[in-house]
Amino acid sequence: MGLTISEIRDNTMRARHLMQRTRQQHFAVGAFNIDNQETLIAICRAAQKLNSPVLVEVSDGEVKALGLENVRDMVDNYKKEYGIEIYLNLDHSPSVEAAKRAIDAGYEFIHIDISQANHGATDEEIIAKTKEVVEYAKFTGALVESEPHYFGGSSNVHDEEINYDEIKKTFSTPEGSKAFIDATGIDTFAAAVGNLHGKYPVPKILDLELLQAIRDAISCQISLHGGSGTPIHFYEEAARIGVSKININSDMRFAFRNELEKVLKENPNEYAVVKLMPQVYTAVQAVVEEKINAFGSAGKAVV
Repeated sequence: MGLTISEIRDNTMRARHLMQRTRQQHFAVGAFNIDNQETLIAICRAAQKLNSPVLVEVSDGEVKALGLENVRDMVDNYKKEYGIEIYLNLDHSPSVEAAKRAIDAGYEFIHIDISQANHGATDEEIIAKTKEVVEYAKFTGALVESEPHYFGGSSNVHDEEINYDEIKKTFSTPEGSKAFIDATGIDTFAAAVGNLHGKYPVPKILDLELLQAIRDAISCQISLHGGSGTPIHFYEEAARIGVSKININSDMRFAFRNELEKVLKENPNEYAVVKLMPQVYTAVQAVVEEKINAFGSAGKAVV
């Protein structure tokens, strides 16, 4: 069942208030990807246990697997069941049309990423299409996030080392960040300061001085994608500097798969999979709780 426009606008207003609180109280909200119901349960249980606001997000592939409206309904159902502060984010939407569909479905947060589908998209094309989404989102009040270039890595476990010489070529700059925000009117800027998608054999290193310079140059929210595999102290400093949202995916997928393989090995004769899953989402919940504590969002929920 869909939300009314009044309900959607009430939710987006609450989402905007949350972003204001992150800035005032110096904490970041975890944005956790899901590609199955068990991961959603793990996120909700962690949010309830720690009284933390959370974002649940789905990328294009996850939308195709679960269904845009289905995810909306599941999140609303668990929001009521667990009594938590939870919002939905469309992550890395590759097209204006997909972003508009999520806005219509009542997603409170929309990440439009034109360069995701077309790495060679021009600055003019990225700005124009991002502005189109910003204008469309005004009807519901959804918050729009974007960035001016392709963001590296992939939400998976990688064997290769991080080539920081290449990664640094895509770092955000204070001047470029401000110019993009001024040109598009976005609510949240996805900064690149050493963060990249995926889990790597070496820890990620964030340029906190650059992050502070970007924070000083712009007035809107800042998000960090590719939060998996990042040492905890970087999260803590990022929240202090003024990052409002940190994306986590690969760390949860890693925990999910490893625990699932363990459970299957320990129970070779059990074919009622539903009996095996609680141990799996307990492992994922532990990952979510660790991030919530690192981001400083524990105890910050307003229900």
